[in-house]
Formats: sequence, C-alpha cells, structure tokens
Amino acid sequence: MIARLSAAAAAAAAAVALLAAPAGAVAQELKIGYVNSDRMLRDAAPAKAAQAKLETEFGRREKELNDAAARLKAAADKFEKDQVTLAEAERARRQRDLVEQERDLQRKRREFQEDLNQRKNEELASVVDRANKVIKQIFDSEKYDLILQDPVVFAGPRVDITDKVIKALNAAPAK
Repeated sequence: MIARLSAAAAAAAAAVALLAAPAGAVAQELKIGYVNSDRMLRDAAPAKAAQAKLETEFGRREKELNDAAARLKAAADKFEKDQVTLAEAERARRQRDLVEQERDLQRKRREFQEDLNQRKNEELASVVDRANKVIKQIFDSEKYDLILQDPVVFAGPRVDITDKVIKALNAAPAK
C-alpha cells in the first residue's frame, strides 16, 4: 500500500535518496509521480458509483427526515397561531408534544448521519484500496522511484499521474 507522506517527509526522502546514492547514480533522474487524491476520489468511476450507491441507499431515509421536519414546522407554526386561543392545559400538552417530536427528529437525524458516515467510510475505504492497488501497479510497471499522494504543497503537471490512476481505475472491473 502506498503510504501518504507529508511534503516535508517526501522532500526529506528524496534528499536522503540523492545523498545516499553513489556518485554515478545521482546523474540518473529520479522518477517521481504524484496522485491528487481528492480529484481521484471525485472523478474516478468507482468513486462515482460508490456515491450513487450511497444516494440510493440513504435517499429514502433522508426524504423521510425532511418530510418529518416539514410536518414539525407546520405543527409549530399552527401552535404559534392557535396558542392564544387554547386553554392552558391544551397549550401545555401541545407544547410538550412539539418538544417530544423535535427531540425524536433530532435523534433520528443523528442516527441517520452516523449510519451515513459509517457507510461513506466503508465505501471510501473500498475505493482507496482499489486505488492503492492501481497506484502500486503503475509504480511497478513504469518503474517509479517515488509516488506521492496528498498532501503535497506543489506538484507540477509533469509528475502528476492522477489521470493515469483514474483511467486505470475506470478500466478495472469492480469486485
């Protein structure tokens, strides 16, 4: 698995490699590549498929939560309008009901967000695992000395292999 290196660690690794290399080897150019992880996770077909899968899986629950929030708002607006004409006991009962409904909605939203985050992490881990395998294949087949992933402070287009990785990910069959 290609480990993520900070820009300072990458520069240090390259400097150590240059200093440790024999004099004749220094004349050889290091082959360094860079992968923009954000772009890869946004543009690669497996990442888009994972996003679509999550939208399908969680879309219904999100709509139900939005509908419940709209119903609660309508009930709160009606209560605000009606409260001046309500008896004290009825006003207190409806206010308690609204507070209970709000609490229930917040709990459901928290559960939804936790479930969504967990599934996003699972899907992202799968895409990252596939991407790391593709990066390793490119590293081996094209004989790179070093491939960096974000965060990198600056990387020129000459070393950016993100398009290669996206193309390979898009071509690789999903497992």
